[in-house]
Amino acid sequence: MRTTHAFPPAIIAIGRNYADHAAEMGTKTDERPMVFMKNPASVCRNGDTIVIPSVCREGGPQTDYEGELAFEIARDCRDVPEAEAMSVIAGYRVANDVSARWWQKTGSGGQFCRGKSFDTFCPMTDLVPAGAVGDPQDLDIETILNGVTVQKANTRLMVFPIRHLVAELSRGMTLLAGTIVLTGTPAGVGAGRNPPLYLKDGDTVEVKIAKVGHLVNRVREE
Repeated sequence: MRTTHAFPPAIIAIGRNYADHAAEMGTKTDERPMVFMKNPASVCRNGDTIVIPSVCREGGPQTDYEGELAFEIARDCRDVPEAEAMSVIAGYRVANDVSARWWQKTGSGGQFCRGKSFDTFCPMTDLVPAGAVGDPQDLDIETILNGVTVQKANTRLMVFPIRHLVAELSRGMTLLAGTIVLTGTPAGVGAGRNPPLYLKDGDTVEVKIAKVGHLVNRVREE
């Protein structure tokens, strides 16, 4: 059992928040944010190893990368107006929403949580205070697999900006201090390629976000 650090109270993630990613997956963007959860115990640190568990052999090769901007809630909050949304954000992290696609789509009745929640499936950098980042909707984001850029975009392309996500997620639901919100990934994921490009033993995956940080993780199969 991993007990190397405290885990966040919750991890909330947003799907299909970049139109190009929705298109590559054969879907469209939604009228409302697509929301799912990741197990808080999936968190690991910058430099830790992403371990593909033996359970992911079921369904064939499937473990994918998703470079994302994440933000952290500063204090317990509920029903936050969009105009005040930025005041409840403590800061930002670079994250990788590692995803086991068979488990995400087929192995758990169509619910995303299981395929997104294996141990080490949420690598993140340390928190950068919100004031040091400035406008979170104008940040270059890039994912690099074994030295090759596989995702490249800017956070201005989000369908639902961070202000809207805070306001929408907090409607009728308390967001606890320390909650992490992953804001979605741009096009270029392995599942959207022909042939698919999944993570394998010995890979190195990096995610860079301007002003926020550089996340680097090796991959190992259990």
